[in-house]
Amino acid sequence: MQRRHFLSLLSSTASGAPPPPPPPNFVFIMADDLGVFDLGCYGQKQIRTPHIDRLASQGTRFTSCYAGASVCAPSRSVLMTGQHTGHTTVRANASLRTGQRVALRADDLTVATVLKGPEWKHGYDENYGYSTGIFGKWGLGEPGTAGLPNDHGFDEWFGFLNQQHAHYHYPDYLWRNRSKEPLKGNFGGQKREYASDLFVREALHFIDRHRYEPFFLYFTPTIPHAQFDAPSLGAYANEAWPEEARHYAAMVTRMDSYVGSIMARLDETGLAANTVVFFCSDNGGTFEGPFGTMGPLRGKKGTNYEGGLRVPMIVRWPGKVAAGAFSDFPWSFADVLPTLADLAGARGIPRQVDGISVAPTLLGRKQNAERPIYWESHDGGGFQQAVRLGSWKALRNGLQGAVELYDLSVDPGEKANVAAAQPAVVRRIEEFLANARTDAPEYPVRARRRVPLSPLP
Repeated sequence: MQRRHFLSLLSSTASGAPPPPPPPNFVFIMADDLGVFDLGCYGQKQIRTPHIDRLASQGTRFTSCYAGASVCAPSRSVLMTGQHTGHTTVRANASLRTGQRVALRADDLTVATVLKGPEWKHGYDENYGYSTGIFGKWGLGEPGTAGLPNDHGFDEWFGFLNQQHAHYHYPDYLWRNRSKEPLKGNFGGQKREYASDLFVREALHFIDRHRYEPFFLYFTPTIPHAQFDAPSLGAYANEAWPEEARHYAAMVTRMDSYVGSIMARLDETGLAANTVVFFCSDNGGTFEGPFGTMGPLRGKKGTNYEGGLRVPMIVRWPGKVAAGAFSDFPWSFADVLPTLADLAGARGIPRQVDGISVAPTLLGRKQNAERPIYWESHDGGGFQQAVRLGSWKALRNGLQGAVELYDLSVDPGEKANVAAAQPAVVRRIEEFLANARTDAPEYPVRARRRVPLSPLP
């Protein structure tokens, strides 16, 4: 029995009141650059994902869930802070002013900080403080900055600090809390320690160590992100595909095996019934091979069209979240912090959060699908804004650019710009955009020339 719940049970027994239910555990699994249509449960026919498909059969598949951004670092910043890219600290993979990576500030409140409970002095119920761990890619702070995981609510951390280092699946070192941990099996060009395999090992150990207390496990392996390099091609070794396609498929199936291992460990430890499992990708897909990674969606990673922002999202909580169900309710990474806080029993959601709790939707109740969801991007082709408003999706290049408008209910591929035929909708979106964001010194809208990134620490 969880210790905090045991204390609550003693108190309730003494008063004659029924004991409160224990707070749920959270396992948040996030693949790297995985496309919606790479999974069998979303229609993939060539890549095998049996464990994720089983997870989907036991939970709800969301078909209109969105990343925080169309590239890595800002998407993860949105997920952690609950603030969209018009407000969160990290809004691009690098500063437009200096060209260097931007770190979370010391005062940024993350979902892990919230779930830690009273020791963080944020006014939450003292009965629900969580043990927290992240294993995989962080991307929100370099050595010597205020953005390290251990300074933002995570008790345990092992992985890559930045996304450039995370391109290598056989690195010479990883970070464990505040120290570099050498991977001797990869010295001298050897390839004996596959980073994501190490991450799932740590995740399983975390579950074992914290099985008697509420925990938040943030598992963020770096597959199937390029470089496309799988330890084994497995079932795809003899497929008549290009070599990188065989590696990509093998990496997706390896990701699937990680999900299977985690779900099996939850079963073995008796934690499955009271653990909410989320599975998603950090942004839209990028692999342009034979598998239809982006399906009918326009664009891919790095764009604010649906192919860059829409991600798979599966949520399982036995007996609470509907099994084998689909939902087209639109929500995004900005909603994760308030949702987990709500499910954990927090008294209130921090004022600076842009997202909302989608716990009612997860638990089968109706919510307003018309509230706006906002993105902005500073990478690649200059400043761009995007909004989803009900079934409408709008994009604008530059603060004074013309609004493109698409009706996703009939045009998920964003092929027909209907702005001219919908002036009232365009006007409503322009009014929203006028107050959607705040300026940030590291991301001036009129971008200066980028400075090359500094070498890895």
